[in-house]
Amino acid sequence: MKVARAIGGAGIEALTIRDEPIIEPGPGEALVRLRAATLNFRDLLFITGRLPNMTKQPDYVPLSCSVGEVVAIGDDVERVSVGERVTPIFSLGWIRGPQASYDMLGGSADGVARQYATFPAESLCHVPDQLGDFEGATLTCAGLTAWSALTQYRTLQPGDWVLAHGTGGVSIAALQFAKAMGANVAITSSSYAKLARAEVLGADVMINYRTTPDWEKAVRDAIGGNEVAIVVDTVGVEQFDKNAALLREDGQLAAIGMLGSDFSWSRMGQGVNVVAISVGNRDQHEEMVEFIAEHRIRPVVDVVYDLERLADAYRHLESGKFFAKIGVTLL
Repeated sequence: MKVARAIGGAGIEALTIRDEPIIEPGPGEALVRLRAATLNFRDLLFITGRLPNMTKQPDYVPLSCSVGEVVAIGDDVERVSVGERVTPIFSLGWIRGPQASYDMLGGSADGVARQYATFPAESLCHVPDQLGDFEGATLTCAGLTAWSALTQYRTLQPGDWVLAHGTGGVSIAALQFAKAMGANVAITSSSYAKLARAEVLGADVMINYRTTPDWEKAVRDAIGGNEVAIVVDTVGVEQFDKNAALLREDGQLAAIGMLGSDFSWSRMGQGVNVVAISVGNRDQHEEMVEFIAEHRIRPVVDVVYDLERLADAYRHLESGKFFAKIGVTLL
């Protein structure tokens, strides 16, 4: 089988594609023929060393999000059967409750940039027929992170306002989920073309932060005051004060990413309801998938690369010239 190997901090140029043997499943495991994968910003942070000491040594299989078909099962497996489409969860073994496992795919555990992989069967989730392989492969990290931001600590209500920054995988998933929940969404980007695509998906307010440096004032004017119920914070602490100023009294800043600076987690306990979002467990993943199927949400994959061109997919991610998700075919 074809397998991608990366070295944490060594850069995109150190990526290699190798031929390696297929490993048969042991007791409690399933062998999955992986078909489709997607990239996340964390993948770029790991390979460039901006999040050091978080990858398997001496090298690791990158990427955390995929869909495939079960082709064999080991002894004592009841959760999945041969022929079923599945996706592995982000942190293997994190079934419910607070984070119990740090075996995170594409980091501390080998990921999914390969054609076959064995996983603990209890860490696999079924993919509904309504979703294609690439659509299902958007959910493990970005989709579940967005879902947790909107549901884990605060129940989003119809008519609430959500503010999302950028048009990457987390923000676009949050836009789609929030609209299906009956909420209103304001979204920011430096690209009018991307804002136009967000509008097609239901965004109510679109602000170009490059041409409108006082974007927080534009958001406030558009939504009628400090009325944001949840900020989906993918940028980090450099926007903390502006985000916090837009929150209503019971609002929540869901600290997720560091696209522009350090995480906003460092500002916890400063009079703002800041919650740290750490993807989610298997139960949350299954709740999200049920919601997606019920509301007929179609996750967005902008462009797809072959596995042999994984380095080009990383460079596309690094360029920022994409909308929602970048896919990798594993066929």
